[in-house]
This record gives sequence, C-alpha cells and structure tokens, in this order.
Amino acid sequence: MELEVFDTKAELGYAAAREAARIINQAISERGAAYVIAATGASQFKFLDSLVLKEIDWAKVVFFHLDEYVGLPESHRASFRRYLKERILSRVQPGGFHLINGEAGDVYEECRRVGELISRQTIDVAFVGIGENGHLAFNDPPADFETDEPYILVNLDQQCRRQQVGEGWFESIDEVPTQAISMSIRQILRSRNILCIAPDQRKSVAVKNCVELDVSPMHPASILQRHESVKLYLDRESASLLQA
Repeated sequence: MELEVFDTKAELGYAAAREAARIINQAISERGAAYVIAATGASQFKFLDSLVLKEIDWAKVVFFHLDEYVGLPESHRASFRRYLKERILSRVQPGGFHLINGEAGDVYEECRRVGELISRQTIDVAFVGIGENGHLAFNDPPADFETDEPYILVNLDQQCRRQQVGEGWFESIDEVPTQAISMSIRQILRSRNILCIAPDQRKSVAVKNCVELDVSPMHPASILQRHESVKLYLDRESASLLQA
C-alpha cells in the first residue's frame, strides 16, 4: 500500500485525479475502454471535481456503482444515484454507468443483476473511501471477507449511520436507512488498481487501523493491505495518528 499525504483537500483531490486519469487513459489506449468503480460521500468531492476536468475520452469509460441505500428515493439528497448523476454523469457523459436501484422491489434480484454486469468486465480502477468505522463501501465491521458474490445486501451499523448524519445527508439517525446494497470486499479487490481517498480528522482512527493493524473483518479497509496496487490519499488530519 502506497501512502501520500497532502496539506489540503484540494491538493489531495488533484493528485488522486491525476493518477486516476493516467490509469483510465492507459486502459483506453491498451484495451479501447476503461472500466471504473465510483464511490460517493463527502470525501470524494474534491477528487471528482478535479477528475471531470481531465482530458479523457469519456465515451470510452464505463462506470460501476459502489453502493446504494435500500428504499431511499433518488430524489433524496443522500441518494448515491443522485450524487453520481450530478457529479459525474451530467458533467462528462460517460459511455456507460451501471447504477444500483436501491428502490428495486426485489433487492436480491437487483444484487444479481448488477453483479452479473460487473462480472463480465475487468475493472481497471476502483475509487473508494474509508468510513469512520473502517468500512469499505458499505461493508461495516465485521465485514464478510469470504463471499464471492459481487454485490450483497448489508445491514448498516450505528456508527456508519451516525456518520451520514454528521456529514449532513440526513437530519437524524432515524432517517438513515438500515440496509444497503454494497459491492463486496472480494469484488473490490478484483480491481487492477485501487485509489482510496480518505481526508479529514474524523477518519484518522480508521486510517490508522487500516494501515497499522493486522488485516481483520473488524477493520474492513485493512484488507487493502493485501492488494498489490493500492494508493491511499490522505490529508494531514486523516494521517495524524500514523506512526512516522
């Protein structure tokens, strides 16, 4: 795992976007298309703002959606479908974007549908973050490290749901859905490259656990230690607890 620490979120976002563009453009050059996993949340704002300005043939880029709340309308400000449409789809018009429908009548069938789509492709790069509880996507602790299913139905723990309130997506924890469809840990690890963007002081404990503790389902993002091509982008605050 390669770590880079920046003084500001803007610098972090620019550097991560530069590397993302390099990977995407290389994939397009070598294979004619790039397949990308897109994350959401406050941690991704600066990164995505920089990425959409890069010189990329977006018509040759296909995105896959990392996770989505179950039962939350797309019109809600916390909807990840809404987030991705506003921050990526409407700005660069990629060749494809496979969104998760959290309002599907049968969530297991929706997991199967999007799982079948992603299983047909080799993912060039996954953009991910780290939750305050150490989650990777919505795989809260103890995360399932064993399932081979690409997408799974997960229960959201209290710390995860409190984070969503703290970031301003919901007014109270009672409004936060208790379940989500999430890309599985093993599916994330199938990506050729992983760029993990994790700024802010509130992520410092989770970052420390991810980097310095043994790999454990109780610290889901620690599994990134086992991937051969991970770059972790931190700011001074999120890196503040790491040993020098």
